[in-house]
Amino acid sequence: MTFRQQARFWLVFTIGFFFLVWLFSSILLPFVAGMAIAYFLDPLADKLEARGISRTVATSIITALFFLVFLFVLLLIVPMIGSQLAGFLERFPGYVDTLQANVGPYLQDVLDRVAPETLQSVSDAIKGQTANALKWVGNVLTNVLSGGLALLNFLSLLFITPVVSFYLLRDWDKIVAKIDSYLPRRSARDIRQCAREIDDTLAGFVRGQSTVCMLLGLFYGLGLTLAGLEFGFVIGLMTGLVSFVPYFGMIAGFAVGFGVALAQFGVGLDLGIVVIVFLIGQLLEGNFLTPKLVGDKVGLHAVWVMFALLAGGAVFGLLGVMLAVPVAAVIGVLVRYGLRQYLDSRLYDHGSHPQEGDGFESTEN
Repeated sequence: MTFRQQARFWLVFTIGFFFLVWLFSSILLPFVAGMAIAYFLDPLADKLEARGISRTVATSIITALFFLVFLFVLLLIVPMIGSQLAGFLERFPGYVDTLQANVGPYLQDVLDRVAPETLQSVSDAIKGQTANALKWVGNVLTNVLSGGLALLNFLSLLFITPVVSFYLLRDWDKIVAKIDSYLPRRSARDIRQCAREIDDTLAGFVRGQSTVCMLLGLFYGLGLTLAGLEFGFVIGLMTGLVSFVPYFGMIAGFAVGFGVALAQFGVGLDLGIVVIVFLIGQLLEGNFLTPKLVGDKVGLHAVWVMFALLAGGAVFGLLGVMLAVPVAAVIGVLVRYGLRQYLDSRLYDHGSHPQEGDGFESTEN
């Protein structure tokens, strides 16, 4: 098979794969969730298997414990989050009125110093961009809700995902070995290397980042609650859980927390304590949690992650959000592999490679 034929085959395969994902996107959610859970738990199953426990028994124990803990956390935290969220929405208009009363005079004083023409142009620009942003967010939410949270998909997540997780986790090593046996022999080494890099990237980001998000959510929730902030637990927990979107989670959580604290406490010591909680959380994330749990070799730039999450959500809804990071990791690894091949080729540095009939060899390594 020539290079052109290989390129055509992989192009058709890639287009066909994404077409099938789009075609069956309404039913794929529990299977993708089950695959993600199996991938997440596979190292633990390998450790138990290495200690002499059969793969089936190890898988049964791990799967049962995982879903029992998940159900326990769901039953324990969700009602509390729901009650706090309902209370927050009920109090939200009051917070807005308080902020307008406290901040409005200072803001008006600043606006009076700005030329009317400048103020009008800025206002028009903000209105236009806000309308576009709200329209885009509405489309994303519509896709997410219609594609991911319909009753049928919710029931399938509830009943099908544990079954899919169990069987994939039990047969994970066999599946990997079978796929490896289908690799083209001439390119098997390069494909395995790319697969290892993809696995390292996903392991570092998905496993590490999920742990960081949970720890941050607990820290912010407990810290803001101890600071006396109303609805501090739900604000902190949501701030941590949304931190998988780089920068967005912290900025959004801080804005909401600061606004509620300003409306509740006014300018004073209590407001400063809330700010300190967020500062400490950022220091913990940047200097301890992320370096230790995620590492610096993930290879997924923050902007690339944000684009992948937003693009996946806009196209495939919740399924797209779940597939965004794996697809971004695969694309990133393939791009880096292609760049390495390019930098080692004549196309990049023609003079460093010997030419036929030159009569000499390059002195470069």
